[in-house]
Amino acid sequence: MMSQQSNYPDTIKKQFKELFNQQPLLVRSPGRVNLIGEHTDYNMGFVLPAAINKAIYLGIHKREDETICLVSLDLDDTYRTDLQNITSSGKLWPDYILGVIQQFQMAGAKFDSGFNVIFGGDIPTGAGLSSSAALECSAGFAINELYGFGFEKLDLVKMGQAAENQFVGVNCGIMDQFASVFGREKHLIRLDCRSLDYTYIPFNTEEIEIVLFDSKVKHSLASSAYNDRRAQCEKGVKLIQAGFPEVKSLRDATEEMLLNFVKPADEETYKRCHFIVSEIDRLLAGCEDLKKDDFVSFGKRMFETHAGLSDLYEVSCLELDHLVNLVKDNPDVLGSRMMGGGFGGCTINLVKKHAVTDLIKHVSENYKKLTGKDTEVIIAQIKAGTSLI
Repeated sequence: MMSQQSNYPDTIKKQFKELFNQQPLLVRSPGRVNLIGEHTDYNMGFVLPAAINKAIYLGIHKREDETICLVSLDLDDTYRTDLQNITSSGKLWPDYILGVIQQFQMAGAKFDSGFNVIFGGDIPTGAGLSSSAALECSAGFAINELYGFGFEKLDLVKMGQAAENQFVGVNCGIMDQFASVFGREKHLIRLDCRSLDYTYIPFNTEEIEIVLFDSKVKHSLASSAYNDRRAQCEKGVKLIQAGFPEVKSLRDATEEMLLNFVKPADEETYKRCHFIVSEIDRLLAGCEDLKKDDFVSFGKRMFETHAGLSDLYEVSCLELDHLVNLVKDNPDVLGSRMMGGGFGGCTINLVKKHAVTDLIKHVSENYKKLTGKDTEVIIAQIKAGTSLI
């Protein structure tokens, strides 16, 4: 993996010259963090993501024939197919791009030729920063530009999500692709997952850093538990519908409805639904905090989110809990929580800038003692979304 993000565009240009004797169109598409609002997306609630300073860089150029040639710099691997034969590669990494090509074809786009792609990036895989969404969005944006198809940004977001759902087979919500494409420097995106309306919320503090501690764990529980939680949320909605048929998702539910219809029927389902309903409220209140630059109040909500994810939604794990416990009594850490689907990945922390170096040392040493694992540290800065370089 290359260390300097700025190397990628130069390396891609150089490789294009050597392999294809072409000058590529270059696109950057970022990974994302989500400040608050976890597991709310598939319950039609709100999320609060931002694009970050880790990205996929992708070069593209047309060919004379109908061949699709894809080159991954980081994996040192090449995959070839042709426009008329877009099927699963059996390798996974090409599928994120092939799924996007298929989405263009299904939307009626007519390719007049095949193309070459070379890509690489500095988004750590498995850390929950959505490297896959960044790859889908970079491919969609690049294809749209190269062929002049004229699709809107939201179309490209939906194509990326559909590629992952239908072609790769991961049932993700729309947040990751949306954040990658619509990101704005020094702003979070308050995204309504039902209507897809969005508002930019300023996050331009100079005194606070967003520090990610990667647990370096990915438990196999994650995907099955994710599907179980979705099913429990749907069950909760069905129980509520006995008294309130108009409730279509937990977005529409209140705590009173949960107490009357869900808790008497199923205690575990109640715990899951209670977390989601309170998390949606927490996010909306947190946005009001940020409008007042009240990072202390916002940070407290992040700690509350982690407690809920750990105790009520039960998607944390020992390693993530350790990472939060190691910072929770530190006055220089305003907020901390696990981020993403759960059972591994990162914690996201709001840390006073002057304290970052000492905190990293403290967490790294103690996490190693507790788990025997090293944590990788990422300082995430909030950057703009997908664009041409």
